[in-house]
Amino acid sequence: MKLVLVAACALIDSDGRVLLTRRPAGKPMEGLWEFPGGKMERGERPEDTLIRELGEELGIAVSEDCLAPLTFASHAYEEFHLLMPLYVCRRWQGIVEAREAQEIAWVRPSQLKNYPMPPADKPLIPYIVELVATPAR
Repeated sequence: MKLVLVAACALIDSDGRVLLTRRPAGKPMEGLWEFPGGKMERGERPEDTLIRELGEELGIAVSEDCLAPLTFASHAYEEFHLLMPLYVCRRWQGIVEAREAQEIAWVRPSQLKNYPMPPADKPLIPYIVELVATPAR
């Protein structure tokens, strides 16, 4: 089975909301909501992928030191196995805007479960809920 490496990011704004993007029509799993990110290119580290993808998809600049690894997903789809590290980012430059025909939504962590997501993304929700609910030290 083919292994697909994807990096994802939970962007968290100053109000504690998390950004979700909706997969556009014509893409696999169209209409489902997910954490932004994308496929890792050959020789690319997850941090490089996120810096590139967040710039391309959302028009924001993220610095590597603002990306903190949180957890990962490992999910067997019918045609491939997905391995996806999830990072958290609370600081970026620029204004988030959809640049690839996707919808975006800022969502309270407690409401994430109400958004239809790909199977690999769903198990990540409790980690984000716990992170945002825990006061910073």
